[in-house]
Amino acid sequence: MTRAALMLGAALLVTPALALPAATPATTRAKPVAAKPAVIKTVAAKPVVAKPIPAAPLSPQQQSELASLNTAVPSKDGVKRMVILRGLDKITGRASNILAPIGVPVKYATMIITARYCYSTPASEPPETTAFLRIDDHRPDQTERNVFSGWMLASSPSLNGLQHPLYDVWVITCTTNQPGQEMPALASTSAVKAISPNAGANEAVPDLPEGAGQ
Repeated sequence: MTRAALMLGAALLVTPALALPAATPATTRAKPVAAKPAVIKTVAAKPVVAKPIPAAPLSPQQQSELASLNTAVPSKDGVKRMVILRGLDKITGRASNILAPIGVPVKYATMIITARYCYSTPASEPPETTAFLRIDDHRPDQTERNVFSGWMLASSPSLNGLQHPLYDVWVITCTTNQPGQEMPALASTSAVKAISPNAGANEAVPDLPEGAGQ
């Protein structure tokens, strides 16, 4: 071995090992991010416009009833009333609805019917209709005569009924022009509409007997 090689080996033995640089600890930390407050957008509710519900159209029969009711002579409280009667021809068995506005004479067959007053109990009470009627018979072979004058009750038509050999008449209901009351739906018949001989009369309603309005 040469001298140069020996000197190189000795230098390696005495030369300290180069220290490797120590690992630098990580000093980077995540910066906290402040949460942004949520912004709630308020949406103004649009006002709901209530649409009026159209009233159900009246049937031809109800229109006829309303037209007859409007001809009634109003009472002292300003209310117009109308009695709805049922007439029966005893010979043919034919039934007819008779519209009798208060204070307006109406013709049925050979009879003239004049309703003076009527009243139906409200829905919260037992159903009952009372009517004060005057019925005159105008048969061509006889002189004019009064065949009925008094109260009729819908619940008891035979209690104080018309006594006539050819026709029968009884009360069905009483209707008024007060708000909220609807025209009653009557059973359909092959009726001939009662014709008023003096539908345009504006004469006052005759006075009833004492206690008749009770």
